[in-house]
Amino acid sequence: MRKAFTLPELMLVLAVVGILTGLALPRLSGAIDRIEVEGAANRLIAAHRRARVMAMARGQVVLLSVDSAQLTISSQGGTEPLWSDLGPAASGVQLDGPARQFTFSPRGTTLGFSNATLQLSRGTTTRTVVISRLGRIRIER
Repeated sequence: MRKAFTLPELMLVLAVVGILTGLALPRLSGAIDRIEVEGAANRLIAAHRRARVMAMARGQVVLLSVDSAQLTISSQGGTEPLWSDLGPAASGVQLDGPARQFTFSPRGTTLGFSNATLQLSRGTTTRTVVISRLGRIRIER
């Protein structure tokens, strides 16, 4: 006599695996959304800091363009970007509102009249990145 599993035993194991997968999948999906939104917010902050440092190091006005598809740093009046990276859309994160452009003076301050608010979302997870005119950044949950 050979040792093997019977069909009812295999069906029971598959049913238990299906139930456990159905229970764990929504939690896993929410965790992935949180990770992707946090990553997009951190990449946005890193690009802002990079543009600020580049403006101070070069002693010239530098522009940071924030779009859902791409983050780009260029010098004012320059045709070629100094630096570029994928935007939030590359990881499935939505950037609400139109594309924004931040202008950094050679002193490292942002030129403009008010604070900027960028809303990042994916699934049920939302983060708001607030950039002050003086260059301070914070993430609101």
